[in-house]
Amino acid sequence: MSRVFRSLPALAAVAALAACGQGTRPDVDRALDPLNVIDATNLNEVMLNAASPDEAVAYFRRSVEEQPGRIDLQRGLAASLVRAGRATEALPIWEGIVADPQSTHQDRLDYADALIRNGDWDAAEAQLDLIPPTLETFERYRLEAMVADSNREWNRAESFYETAAGLTTRPAGVLNNWGFSRLTRGDHSGAEELFLEAISYDPDLFTAKNNLVLARAAQGNYQLPLVRMTQIERAQLLHTAALAAIRQGDVSTGRNLLSEAIDAHPQHFEAAVRALRALDSEV
Repeated sequence: MSRVFRSLPALAAVAALAACGQGTRPDVDRALDPLNVIDATNLNEVMLNAASPDEAVAYFRRSVEEQPGRIDLQRGLAASLVRAGRATEALPIWEGIVADPQSTHQDRLDYADALIRNGDWDAAEAQLDLIPPTLETFERYRLEAMVADSNREWNRAESFYETAAGLTTRPAGVLNNWGFSRLTRGDHSGAEELFLEAISYDPDLFTAKNNLVLARAAQGNYQLPLVRMTQIERAQLLHTAALAAIRQGDVSTGRNLLSEAIDAHPQHFEAAVRALRALDSEV
């Protein structure tokens, strides 16, 4: 008897669904639509920011094929391609997005970013010029600074870098770019200060550490800076300092630094070994 009573709620539920008939079928279909479920769980955002780049590309490409009219999915595909290092493939997608009436100033910024990654500086500058000056964001000034650098407009680049750095709580990347700009201009001490500041915000930013070694080496200082580094990073930075010394004609110092790099590396350091052998063979 108890088994019968236990089954009554289930039967009632089935009867209720049957009574709804065709009237609720579209609602059921919409609830089960995978893209609506994705929106409800913010999976687009998760895929764009947390998934591996290739997984994100595959996901958004499939989604765009299913619903090609959705600009948010097109954005996701273009951004994922850039994140995967495939900016060239992203360009026609961004071009279509910015031509859409639903596009935003951020879309044009992302398009300019993809153009810069593809080395098309003039086109990137043209896109930035289409954005009203009232849009004052970190991303806008970061890109403006890079374009000014490419045009050798140093005063504009300095101003844009400074503004961009002040508009973010995570300025390590833009400080590193700013430092590299100064390094290429021959302002080695100014570059050194900016690289140190970048590392203070992000102690794991190896690019800034490597650039810092280059800035110090350009001033004849081949000692490694007092910053946090792993054993592998130490070996790599010694290798950088060694090559800088050799380029500047200080071969003896370069040879010693290569030997230190080989000894410091916890595994076999092929690049340093190869450089030392080449150096010895030339001698």
